[in-house]
Amino acid sequence: MVRPGKTRSGKVGLPPGSLVHIGEKTAEKTKISLIHYNEQTLQRMDIQQISACASFLQETGISWISFEGIPEIPVLEELGLKFGLHPLTLEDILNTDQRPKMEDYGDYLYIVLKMFYFDNPGKVDIKSEQISIILGANFVISFQEQAGSIFQPIRERLDNARGRLRRSGPDYLTHALIDAIVDHYFLILENSGERIELLEQALIKSPSAGMLDTLQGLKKEMILLRKSLWPLREMISTMERSESPLISKSSVVYFKDIYDHTIHIIDTLETFRDMLSGMMDIYLSSISNRMNEVMKVLTVIATLFMPLTFIAGIYGMNFKYMPELEWRWGYAMVWGILLTIAGLMVLYFRRKNWW
Repeated sequence: MVRPGKTRSGKVGLPPGSLVHIGEKTAEKTKISLIHYNEQTLQRMDIQQISACASFLQETGISWISFEGIPEIPVLEELGLKFGLHPLTLEDILNTDQRPKMEDYGDYLYIVLKMFYFDNPGKVDIKSEQISIILGANFVISFQEQAGSIFQPIRERLDNARGRLRRSGPDYLTHALIDAIVDHYFLILENSGERIELLEQALIKSPSAGMLDTLQGLKKEMILLRKSLWPLREMISTMERSESPLISKSSVVYFKDIYDHTIHIIDTLETFRDMLSGMMDIYLSSISNRMNEVMKVLTVIATLFMPLTFIAGIYGMNFKYMPELEWRWGYAMVWGILLTIAGLMVLYFRRKNWW
């Protein structure tokens, strides 16, 4: 399970705009790729120098610059100079503990999202990374903490010259990137829903201490998702209502579609949270019922032996003159009395449904 926050101790006392990376370094080397396209042509290339990216801004078309891995500070500074990025934007790119948001800097929009994915084939451990997107007049720059395939379907869609991506502006490309991230939330929730359903069935049948750990893990996952989803909803709503010239009216309807998706995801998430809270009550009730059953059996056994212990205690006293000790059938008589009393008590408990 991913940690909900990362240390900020390295930035204490520094002025705003200081470039300090906050978070774990997840990629050994940053990969920079460029896709420059218009309705007629498409070019793909790997970039070594930021100046090569900036040269495409003078050409007709849209440039998508993708960073897989957080770039080094000198590379980020050069990018900021070439594209006119504000120092606070560069600071937020390095600070991977940001909440989802959108900031309008006039010449460009800066967008931050959280992407969640499964880190293992068993689809149990959820990992997260920050995705930063810069939307300009004729370019889009995306930053991922590590290499991944989440945007590969978008790259494949760009190969279709007749597709909407090739015929639309950078705002529609930004929509496609955000939509791909939001769609991954559905995958996470579908898997979590299956796990919650299986856990609920197991809790009802035979609750165990191990299930409590699983339940707590699921609750932490829901809290982590909720912390990202509510700001994401606010961010999409801001983009939908934005008057920035960088977002065309024709693209607003597509951001409304993403907003609807976020509402659906949040409703599902809240349902899961209610189910998990109810499952905790089920677990505690099941444990309490099992304890009551155990105590009930022990109480019945203790009650059965109370009169038997009383009779055995009387005949265990060391008095010299006890007439029954001299009777030939005294031992058998005592056993008969003990068994009769025990049998009558068992019948009584059965009639009362106490046992």
